[in-house]
Amino acid sequence: MYGEETRRAIAAQPEWLAGVPTDRRFPDGARLLFTGCGTSFHAALTGGEALPALELALDPEREADLLVLVSHEGETPLTLEAARAWRGPRWLVTGQADGPIAELCDEVIVSAPRIEESWCHTASYTSAVAAIAALHGEDVSWLPGAVAGALAAPLPAFGEQERFLVAGAGRDLATAHEAVLKLREGAWVAAEAYETEQLLHGYLAAVDESVRAFVLEGEGLAAERGAAAAAALQELGCEVDLVPTRHPVVDIVLFQRLTVEIAQSRGREPDRIRRHDPRWIAAASAAKADNAS
Repeated sequence: MYGEETRRAIAAQPEWLAGVPTDRRFPDGARLLFTGCGTSFHAALTGGEALPALELALDPEREADLLVLVSHEGETPLTLEAARAWRGPRWLVTGQADGPIAELCDEVIVSAPRIEESWCHTASYTSAVAAIAALHGEDVSWLPGAVAGALAAPLPAFGEQERFLVAGAGRDLATAHEAVLKLREGAWVAAEAYETEQLLHGYLAAVDESVRAFVLEGEGLAAERGAAAAAALQELGCEVDLVPTRHPVVDIVLFQRLTVEIAQSRGREPDRIRRHDPRWIAAASAAKADNAS
C-alpha cells in the first residue's frame, strides 16, 4: 500500500492531540505575530496575524510584541533567519525541544511526541495548530474525539481529475492552503487555494469541468459567500463539495485522507513528497544551493 508512513501519522492524530500541552498561555494583551514555512506557516496562520518566514526576514520591523515561530523539526533555515532578524521576545512551537531555533527562544512549546517520519506532514500540523489554540486559552480537549470521528467519516468521491481547487475564508483559509499543499506534495496533482471572495473575482475564468472543487463553508458571511462560490463552480460543470467546517484541526483530516487515497489510486507515493525521484532530489538540492549562496 502506498503512503504507509503518512497513513500511520494520520491515524495517530487522536493520540498526538491528546498529548498537546495545555499549561501555558500567551501573555495577556500581547500583540502576536506568527511565522513559519510550508506546513508550519499554515499552522501559524491559524494563530492570528502571520507572515511567511522569508517576508519577515526581509522586513522584521513589525508592530508586534511577541514572535511565535512554528517549525516541526526546529531547524527550518528561513524560520531561523526570521528568528535571528527579530529583536523582541520569541516563542517556538515545535516537535523537538532543542535545536538552533529553540536556542534563540524564550519559550519552547513541544507540541508533538516525536518527529514525524513522513515528509507529507499531517500529525505534526494538527498538533501545532492545537498547541497554538491552547496557548490562546482555547479548550482543545474535544479535538482528539472529533478527529477520530473525521477519520471514520465517509470520503467524498473523486474521479480522474488532475486539477483541484479548495476555497475558504476567515480561519478556514489556512485549511485551504494546507489542503492544497497535501494534495500537491502527496498526490502530485495540481491544486490551488483561494480566499472565497477572490475566487469569484476573475479566477473563475480559468476554471472548468476538469477541476474537482471543495469550498469550506465557514459561518455567517463566509458561509453566504461560500454557497455562492459553490453555485458558481457548479454552473461551470465542476464536481464540487460545500464542506461543513468545525475547527482547523478537524477540517484538514478530510484532505489528508483524500490525499493518500488519490495517491493510492494513481500509484503515487506520498511519504517522500516525490523526492525518491532524481529530478525532484536535484530540484531540492538546487534550492538549498541557491539559499546558501
